[in-house]
Amino acid sequence: MLAFMAPWGVGFTAFFAYPLLATGYFSFTSYDLLGEPAWVGLRNYAYLFAGDPVVRIAAANTAWLVVVLTVLRVVFALGVASVIARLRRGVGLVRTLCYLPALAPPVAATLAFVFLFNPGTGPVNGFLRALGVDGPLWFNDPAWAKPALTLLTLWGCGELMIILLAALLDVPAELHEAAALDGAGAWRRFRNITIPSIAPVLLFGVVNSIIFSLQYFTQAVVAGAVASGQAEVVGSSKVLGFPDNSTLTFPAWLYQQGFHYYNMGYASAMAVLLFAFSLGFTVWLIRRMRIGVREAV
Repeated sequence: MLAFMAPWGVGFTAFFAYPLLATGYFSFTSYDLLGEPAWVGLRNYAYLFAGDPVVRIAAANTAWLVVVLTVLRVVFALGVASVIARLRRGVGLVRTLCYLPALAPPVAATLAFVFLFNPGTGPVNGFLRALGVDGPLWFNDPAWAKPALTLLTLWGCGELMIILLAALLDVPAELHEAAALDGAGAWRRFRNITIPSIAPVLLFGVVNSIIFSLQYFTQAVVAGAVASGQAEVVGSSKVLGFPDNSTLTFPAWLYQQGFHYYNMGYASAMAVLLFAFSLGFTVWLIRRMRIGVREAV
């Protein structure tokens, strides 16, 4: 048995346990990736919680994404899945078209969105001008940069849509038929039958969306780099978080500290905080959902 478990044990140790323990150790040190780490105790955490003004902006942007992306991603994916589940013809084609954006590489998809939403030459604002509407600056406006990233995320949520579609199709049709005979309308059937039946899958979607939002990095960095006009290569920009730090996420600032400023000790403290928050919030959410299910039963 141990021989069969050995590959898993090696992988777990090399790619999870050791990096986690090493990150925890480096978070108590001053480490620049070149010299030997020097023990500094809680100094990195003190600076993280009280001394770094930029990390507060990054944390606020990430919190905004967690709330907005989680809600809209789950609701949008559930809405699209509900529509597809009711189709009688062309189901395969529509399902494929809705899923295809999820296969697009994040960098390529972000580049396409930045050019589509270009305030001067992009077709989106061109279409709005044809309707007599002055389009926003999108990725060049601090007030619209995160909503534009939200649209990008919703466009590519096909994976969650497929999972929810499978859950919807697995709900027994007899329950809907019995409720309809009792006079329940479409909304009551959806609220009292569909939602409780797919609650575990919805929980997975919420947890998945929260973790996705907490790790939001590539799209924000690439969008800010290209929109700033100072990207030397794709995703490399001298203006991280453009415009006005509105696209600066917690993982992006972590990466900047660790691999641009070589403050790997401080970056490790940020990584430990992000891991602890993700784990704690996920455990709390799962427990709350289980209590809600038991009370509903």
